[in-house]
Amino acid sequence: MISNVRYWFLIGLVILIYIGGMFVTLMENDSAQFAVMAMRMVQENDFLNLFKGPNEYLDKPHMHYWLAALSYKIFGIYDWAYRIPGLLATLLGAYSCYGLGNLLYNKHTGKLAALIFLTAQTIVLGVIDVRTDAVLTGFTIFAIWQLVTFIEKGRLGAILLGAFGAGIAFSTKGQIALLVIGLPILCHIGYTRNWKVFLNWNVLAALVMFGIVIAPMLYAYYHQFDLHPEKVIRGIADRSGIFFIFWEQSFERLSGEGMGKNSSDYFFFFHTFLWVFLPWTILAIAAISSRIQNFIKMKFAYRPNMEFLTTGGIILIFILISFAQFKLPHYLNVTIPLFSVLTASYVYNLHRNQKAKAAKMFLVGQYFVLSIVFIASALICFFVFKETRMPASIALVLAASIGIYFCLKGEGRSARLITVSVCASVLLNTVLNFHFYPNLLAYQGGSSMSQLVKENNIAVDKIYKIGQNYTWSLDFYNKRPVQLTTLEEMQEKHDVWVYADAKELALLRGSGLDWDTQYSVHHFRITRLQAKFLNPDTRHKVLNKMYLIHVN
Repeated sequence: MISNVRYWFLIGLVILIYIGGMFVTLMENDSAQFAVMAMRMVQENDFLNLFKGPNEYLDKPHMHYWLAALSYKIFGIYDWAYRIPGLLATLLGAYSCYGLGNLLYNKHTGKLAALIFLTAQTIVLGVIDVRTDAVLTGFTIFAIWQLVTFIEKGRLGAILLGAFGAGIAFSTKGQIALLVIGLPILCHIGYTRNWKVFLNWNVLAALVMFGIVIAPMLYAYYHQFDLHPEKVIRGIADRSGIFFIFWEQSFERLSGEGMGKNSSDYFFFFHTFLWVFLPWTILAIAAISSRIQNFIKMKFAYRPNMEFLTTGGIILIFILISFAQFKLPHYLNVTIPLFSVLTASYVYNLHRNQKAKAAKMFLVGQYFVLSIVFIASALICFFVFKETRMPASIALVLAASIGIYFCLKGEGRSARLITVSVCASVLLNTVLNFHFYPNLLAYQGGSSMSQLVKENNIAVDKIYKIGQNYTWSLDFYNKRPVQLTTLEEMQEKHDVWVYADAKELALLRGSGLDWDTQYSVHHFRITRLQAKFLNPDTRHKVLNKMYLIHVN
């Protein structure tokens, strides 16, 4: 479909985008919060107990924080060091997409699946705004690939590697990892009628490997919670960490108990998918629709040249997560490897079967996607945040030029279809990583205030706050969590700094507290963008301020 030179050139461009995003300021809430939690592990030399601010943290297992802490130990406490495990897991995910695509179809499908995975918008974003999902996604698809390899070829090493990947994934986010791995595998076994695989003694070896891998995480939960029944977590005493991770966690997310409810829309993930899989959304919808129609026509009869792992896995996972009362867009990340393999097989079939009419129609669709990306990029660069820096301008011009070149280059439709799609991702994420995010994060109060702290040589151990609002980015870039206090306690403190919003500043003033120095920075909840903020003429109407005052 495309030459090796073209393929690796496109891969190189995508990797440059990822590297550029490594140095973007950490975003609140989750990314900066998790970075602080891992930072505290290193600073306090406590790798068993997890804390979210002053509170014991039960929600997620330890693996993501351990990997970040290991990176800090090696490289130091930096935002790019925090992102390294997520980037490596994403690269593992891409290689696993290649492996699974090659195993189920052929080498060409595998290579394209890896490229599609790396350029899917939510995966690129997942390495910038790093949460637990980057590690979860990488190791779930690795486990699926290795377990299918065992099913097809009977290799002991493959099932042990699959169990290892499943153990890491489970130790990262809990039960959802086993469902994401197990449902596609069951679909594959059911479609191929290979139920006898469960009678293989190697399955016992895999269970032992899985138990060994998750043992450190279970011990950490046992140490922090099971040994301390007196602890009250979310209003409940006698919480068992082991029981929670094996049983309660996913049910809490499905019901909304503990986590809270943020969406009862059962179609949330269907319309969210429209943007998370850009620029491949049109092709993915066509791929899964075509595959479902084929299976229905065949009445799900087994055909050696077809697979039900990706289609069945996607459908079952979508149904499962759609019933959860707590939903976020990045919950879809675990399905992206399956979509990547399925979409790659569909695109390869267009090429192999020389479906010129369909390829032409999809190429028009991808030109439309690219045109939308051009318009959005122009608006971001020349309206939302006007670009004035020469290096960023050069990067944008180069990215746009590459896209235009391949649009005008006369070649086969399949090659253009793939190249134009990748160029859309490269252009969009060049704009986001090198221009939009750096400008946007200037309005994140905590990280902006940390710059003032450094510039004015303010002692970070003397900074306090009186409210319960998070200060994750300030905590991380100060390399020390802001200390919590009360209005009453502040009356007894001298020569300290207080970090506060406008309401808290009014409370301090009303309490009779006096200060001799005051700094302020603009603040906006950057993960909840709105039109008034994106419009420079109305941005000031939605901006708040954060203050740092010196109590003399």
